[in-house]
Amino acid sequence: MTIQSDPIQSDHSEITLPRTLTGFNATMIGLGAMIGAGVFVLTGIATGEAGSAAIIAFALNGIVTTFTAFSYAELASSIPEAGGGFAFVKRAFPGVTGFVSGWMLWFAYTVACSLYAVAFGGYFVELLESYFPPVYHSLVGLIGHSGAIIIFTFAISAFFVTLNVVGADVTGKAENVITLAKIAVLGLFIAFGLAAIRGNPELAKANFTPLLPKGLGGVIVAMGLTFIAFEGYDLIATVSEEIKNPTKTIPIATFASLWTAVIIYLLILFVSIGAVDPTRFLDVYNKLPEQLPAELGARVLDVTDPAVNTVWEILGTYKETGIVRAAENFMPSVGVLIIVFGGLLSTMSALNATVMASSRVAFSMGRQRMLPPRLAIIHPLRRTPHIAVLVTGVILVAMAVTVPIEVVGSAASLLFLLSFVLVNLSMIRIRRNEPELKGFKAPLFPLLPILGVISNLGLAIFQFTFQPMAWYISLGWIAVGFVIYYTYTTRVEAAEVPRETLIVHEEVLAVKEYSVLLPLANERQAHQLTILGSAIAKEKDGEVLALHVVRLPVQLSLTEARHFLAQGKPLMDAAIEEARAFEVPVHTMIRVGRQVDSAIIDTARERDSNLILLGWPGYTQSHNVAFGNIIDLLAKNPPCDIAVVRFRRREAPQRILIPTAGGLHAQLAIELAIAQARQYDRQYPGRRPTVTLLYVAREGANSGAMAGGYELLRSLAAGFDYPLEVLVVTAPDVATGILREAEEYNLVIMGAAEERLFEQRLFGSISEQIARECSKTVIMVKRHQGPVVSWLRRLLMPGSAAAN
Repeated sequence: MTIQSDPIQSDHSEITLPRTLTGFNATMIGLGAMIGAGVFVLTGIATGEAGSAAIIAFALNGIVTTFTAFSYAELASSIPEAGGGFAFVKRAFPGVTGFVSGWMLWFAYTVACSLYAVAFGGYFVELLESYFPPVYHSLVGLIGHSGAIIIFTFAISAFFVTLNVVGADVTGKAENVITLAKIAVLGLFIAFGLAAIRGNPELAKANFTPLLPKGLGGVIVAMGLTFIAFEGYDLIATVSEEIKNPTKTIPIATFASLWTAVIIYLLILFVSIGAVDPTRFLDVYNKLPEQLPAELGARVLDVTDPAVNTVWEILGTYKETGIVRAAENFMPSVGVLIIVFGGLLSTMSALNATVMASSRVAFSMGRQRMLPPRLAIIHPLRRTPHIAVLVTGVILVAMAVTVPIEVVGSAASLLFLLSFVLVNLSMIRIRRNEPELKGFKAPLFPLLPILGVISNLGLAIFQFTFQPMAWYISLGWIAVGFVIYYTYTTRVEAAEVPRETLIVHEEVLAVKEYSVLLPLANERQAHQLTILGSAIAKEKDGEVLALHVVRLPVQLSLTEARHFLAQGKPLMDAAIEEARAFEVPVHTMIRVGRQVDSAIIDTARERDSNLILLGWPGYTQSHNVAFGNIIDLLAKNPPCDIAVVRFRRREAPQRILIPTAGGLHAQLAIELAIAQARQYDRQYPGRRPTVTLLYVAREGANSGAMAGGYELLRSLAAGFDYPLEVLVVTAPDVATGILREAEEYNLVIMGAAEERLFEQRLFGSISEQIARECSKTVIMVKRHQGPVVSWLRRLLMPGSAAAN
């Protein structure tokens, strides 16, 4: 009987976005989001909390943010998918953790949109009030001051939502223009400030003395309050699917945007503190008491009051308008107009970038079926996720006009910190599990992501001390996410089960109850594994399932899988050739997927395989894995029995050695050894191989230990109908004894060790050492027992065995 499968059948076509954004566009998106309203609002607040050391707080935040920026640069260049941090966390931690990361990021970006929209409305109304009084009074007379802010908030939100619906190319060009204009405005502010400092350097020195007026505690408080100003470079990752040449472009754009923003921040802090003359500042406002903020009160009228003779005290008192007051101190009379105009540009560029980023997170979650799939619909003409953009726009407007933004904004900052913790953890896991990914590689691995986890988590915990409501809101939002995941997402995933792999070829000659699955990577391995697998299948009256998995890059759609059909044909032919000598039927399959280990596991479960036989070359490309990424993932929790073969020079299996100390896995090792011996005996009658069970006792062991070893081996041998020899030897350690005895044999088969729970290795430290150092072919085997049974055995066992 021959069954041919249809090469490509899939109910889900992959939805992708066009690559239209250049490296300059990407840099401007990150820079525009970072240099937003935060630099205007937080300068005065930060100096009030940390004094002149606010500049240190900003510099430290730049360093802390760089740790996470390395993770974003590596992951976004290697996995350029829409969704950014959500896509990375979902890949590393699929399931509810991946969902919650996307849910948090969507909320955080959308709230940031609301903050920028409201800030724009406030700046615009202030502009009207200061420079266009008739228009302002007419408008306020109709709808009031708050109503005017709401009108302009809605207008700017609608404008940028529409712009994002039009297309990423148009959005990117708009972001370029706005961001460059904003940098020009800030450049004027910095230039005037530096000129003032050059003219009076002694004043700048006095303003920065002492450098830590509120101690390190004030610096830490300022870091927590201003961290939101350093969020923005991560938006580049959310649109990475739309960036040209992402592997090279994304790391450059990430660090260029981050450190350009950090330098601008430090220069703004430097001139805001160093260029202000407190005496001149107070003289100006003594003449204009009606313009004083209520919280400053009459203190400012007393120029001898030391509290207000301190620059950082003055800026801190004015809080969000501190930078405007500083501009009035050392810029021409149009300074306020310039700064207000800069504030408008900043909120516009930040709003534009965050609308784009938040909608891409919603789009990615819809594409993954974690949220309604309509969010993943792309406009047929504009090629934008227009529904995701519109839904995000509705949410941001609703929050801007109804929710107390100050508290929710703090929650958004907290959720960004928690999301960055997950991204750093994901970078560690993906680097270790997928070392073959191409792209930028962060240095000093894993030190930088670990520092990112510690610093971000520390700031998040510290935030509870000055804004506990942010934690309550964040936990509430996460709880809603859990409800949606378990009531909607899991149900949709169970109903749809979108295929992550596709079978492009399958041929079945016969259906047998016992199946040996052979994942084949090259022709040499195909010949070697099929010889071993066919001997086992023959003994069990079973079949060989030869599988070749082609790992498809993320840039290609699964529907392009048919192009890889010819790649696996020589391997299938090699397997058929070797199995024919044993008269064993061969079931062949070529599969294409994103993850090789997932494709092997899926095949083993779908075809109900009894044994997976894997080849290992004896080395790995990463020191973080024992046998290579694929074998490590399979061996930790195999779907059936598993055997890993370390091939050496091919020898006839006339003498087979089984080192053992008993246990479940030893039974499987003996079964496979007997299968090899019997098949060799059938091929060469009269040359029946010997199979020897070996027990190694440590030197100096008493006679009781030696007798116990003999008794253990005899009891094992009694359970099989093939003559098994027993051998007990002494050695300085178990590994040395096995390696010494193995030189007299042609093949070594070892069961995995039953190690303690927190000492777990894939096959046990002894087995892994033998596989690496033995000059003979070594087969390590592991009996399938299920995760619960395996965990209980390792938890309850009194000690570890050498080899089972």
